[in-house]
Amino acid sequence: MAKNKKFSVALTLFLAIACLVAGCAVGFLGGGFASAKQFKSDEAPRVLVEGELQIHFLELGNKYTGDCTYIKAGETDILIDAGSRTSSIPTISEYLNQYVTDGKLEYVIVTHAHEDHYAGFSERDGSLFDLFEIGTVIDFARTNQKEKNDSGKTTMYGDYQAELSEAIGRGATHYKANECIKDKENKNNFDLGNGITLEILDSYFYYNDADKENDYSVCSLFTYGDYQYLFTGDLEEKGEKKLVEMNELSPVNLYKGGHHGSYTSSSDALLSVIKPEIVCVCCCAGSPEYAKTNAAHQFPAQEFVDRIAPYTDRVYVTSRCIDYKAGTFASMNGNITVVTDKNGLKVICSADDRVLKEWEWFKEHRQCPAAWKPAA
Repeated sequence: MAKNKKFSVALTLFLAIACLVAGCAVGFLGGGFASAKQFKSDEAPRVLVEGELQIHFLELGNKYTGDCTYIKAGETDILIDAGSRTSSIPTISEYLNQYVTDGKLEYVIVTHAHEDHYAGFSERDGSLFDLFEIGTVIDFARTNQKEKNDSGKTTMYGDYQAELSEAIGRGATHYKANECIKDKENKNNFDLGNGITLEILDSYFYYNDADKENDYSVCSLFTYGDYQYLFTGDLEEKGEKKLVEMNELSPVNLYKGGHHGSYTSSSDALLSVIKPEIVCVCCCAGSPEYAKTNAAHQFPAQEFVDRIAPYTDRVYVTSRCIDYKAGTFASMNGNITVVTDKNGLKVICSADDRVLKEWEWFKEHRQCPAAWKPAA
């Protein structure tokens, strides 16, 4: 009797463990968990999400500001930029591997030739062009960068061009941004399936020299039914004015804050037309990396906040700087995912759901604009 009882307990324990393992396997192999499911890795919390259109703004695993946006449109996988350094490649590829189940990125958009946007495509024999099969690459029409420096050494831009050439050799299609523009009656929209389209917006600096590399940025608009999502890279005020003049823009549901929330971007000329509902900023808040002497210009800048505030307080930021010299940083919202499905649009954050104005960092380092203050 005692022997049978021990056997029964052992069998029950075995079956319980087997069910638990099987349940986990079904959850992962079945394409993720319903809605959102938190789980832990050795580095940071992650969020697996589902939705007909998912737009992911990634943290990049170091103290540096940079852009990397992954978009899952049904079964189509798109990557916009891959900063901030080549050391971010493992962080990016690990994240992508959760969603890119067939190993193929159907579209890659490289907005402009700055390290914090294209470093992940420039590592020789180890870039994201090497780690994934690439369908179509759309990149900047012009640049001030050179493939060799004055001493004859290959630059990051030179490495990028070599990696791009190899991807093309393996079958990738390549367009420069200006090659995606036909005319106002016959725009070159890319059909991503499930009613989702990608449009490469026209820009003055696809055809003309710019003083700043940022103004060469490839600008794109995603549309899903009545929803619109705008990406302008690091386009600055001069480029934004031309963007408004050359395209029929309208209010958008999502705007990726231009140039990491810089005081030189997200101008009134653009914001008065797009009137964003949600703004996501890819930066390490408070870092002196690009503004060593004026803390108000550190991303997200005070001027950026003041200009955004009349339109929305739904502003999300990936990371914040703790000690730049020591290389320490922490998540603000973490990886930010904007999901659109039949129930509408929602924001899912891997670390914290608070909007920018609710953060202690903001209260200490920025003046709260009148539009964000509680009504008297």
